[in-house]
Amino acid sequence: MQLSKTEEQLMQHLWKLDKAFMKDLLESYPEPKPATTTVATLLKRMIGKGFIDYKTFGKSREYFPLVKKEDYFSKHVNGLIKTFFNDSASQFASFFTRKTDLSTDELEALKKIIDTEIKNR
Repeated sequence: MQLSKTEEQLMQHLWKLDKAFMKDLLESYPEPKPATTTVATLLKRMIGKGFIDYKTFGKSREYFPLVKKEDYFSKHVNGLIKTFFNDSASQFASFFTRKTDLSTDELEALKKIIDTEIKNR
């Protein structure tokens, strides 16, 4: 199951806040803020998809994520690799390092991360 772009934006706010009431979510948006009804609709859809849940406090609901940001992002990246790079992480890495504006320092940092992962395996 995947989130729409607007659901993803809302999820980013919820991940950042960890748990939030409707007013907290609305406050976290930059201007122009979405309508309360729009956010309520998005929350309802995201509950239906199993991405978030809530606890009731009187008439208010406190929403919280059921999916970790890292898990969602990992699934997204793996899907991207499978769909666009023939399920080849090396093709993805080659594209990523050649077609992005990474500095030499950033490339060196990536190399260190990869070297550390190789040592740990």
